[in-house]
Amino acid sequence: MLEQDVSDIREKLRMGHYRDESDVSQGIVLRLLATLGWPIYDTQVVCPEYALEGGRVDFAFCHPANKPRIFIEVKRVGKGAGAEHQLFEYASYMFHMGVQLAVLTDGREWSFFLPARAGSYDERRVCKLDLSASDTAESARRFERYLRYEAVCSEEAFVAAQEDYRDIVREREIQEALPKAWVKLVAEENRTLLDAVAEYVEGLCGYRPIPDTVARFLRDTIQPSWGPLPSPAQVPASPTQQTAPRDKKPPSKPTARPRRKVAPTPTPPTVSEKVAGSSPAGVGFVLSGEFVPCRSGRDVLINVIEALSERDPSFVGNFVARPRHGRTRRYIARDRNELYPGHPDLIKMSHQLRSGYWIGLNFSHQSIESIVKLACEVAGIGYGTDLKITLK
Repeated sequence: MLEQDVSDIREKLRMGHYRDESDVSQGIVLRLLATLGWPIYDTQVVCPEYALEGGRVDFAFCHPANKPRIFIEVKRVGKGAGAEHQLFEYASYMFHMGVQLAVLTDGREWSFFLPARAGSYDERRVCKLDLSASDTAESARRFERYLRYEAVCSEEAFVAAQEDYRDIVREREIQEALPKAWVKLVAEENRTLLDAVAEYVEGLCGYRPIPDTVARFLRDTIQPSWGPLPSPAQVPASPTQQTAPRDKKPPSKPTARPRRKVAPTPTPPTVSEKVAGSSPAGVGFVLSGEFVPCRSGRDVLINVIEALSERDPSFVGNFVARPRHGRTRRYIARDRNELYPGHPDLIKMSHQLRSGYWIGLNFSHQSIESIVKLACEVAGIGYGTDLKITLK
């Protein structure tokens, strides 16, 4: 019934049926209130032209009788914009009377406010509906949520409005914090961020940029939008900031380090081949007291999986059978197309294991460590004790 009313009102708004405030009050506001269960003929509950010192508000909805809970200010269609100041002229009365919700409408647009909250009009707004543009079912749901008579009497409507307000405040604060967080991550040269970008670059072109190159690129990218960044020394340490010291490259040194071309799907040496002398700076892993050198973090991942498969032929099958790998993808799969759902361009970043299964390779060092920890759990060995890895 309510959806039908909203749909009919939308059509009449489109046809220009509501000429003035009286039409909006009678043809839209009272019609919706009647459907929402309000006794519109009881003027002690639905009070038109409710008198206040120095003025009148178009409607006061009361419970119990003569105790206002909601104020509604009505404007002519198209004249609601900027009229919030008139509604909030009664803010002190709303506070002392215990009015919990204030509504401004021109019939087409409806704004619901929590008058007791601090801030500008927009910051006190819980919801804004445009009956001409909003989905009919969603408009009906909002009217039910905030204005249904029984919900107002039980205060369920005001609890719902408070919940929605908290959601809006949380989202607003997140949106305000996101650019600050991004600037902070770049300014402090967060190692996890730099490694993730460098890993992805290496996957695309085969060469891994040094951290300073990535940091300079990120700074130059965001400076046009946010202006000069603070230096890392000026940025307070964040809880998740890497505390390990980093070797800084002098400005006179080259900004990129040439590296041997790495094929997108490398064929790593097996554990039994012991590629002595090919490990840069001790990259590799120790299993059962034996160090296995590797060429990169990806080789570490592949060799660890192969080594655990040598120890237990059922290992890979048990790993794949785990109900959950990553948040949106599987680390190992029978079909390589399952490794990057929605990103077929990344399928080349995979490697076929000797067991026939496929493993993804587009991972940061942090992700590789998480996968190895999961592998240890599946294999029933201790990460950091039975198996240790060095990625850089």
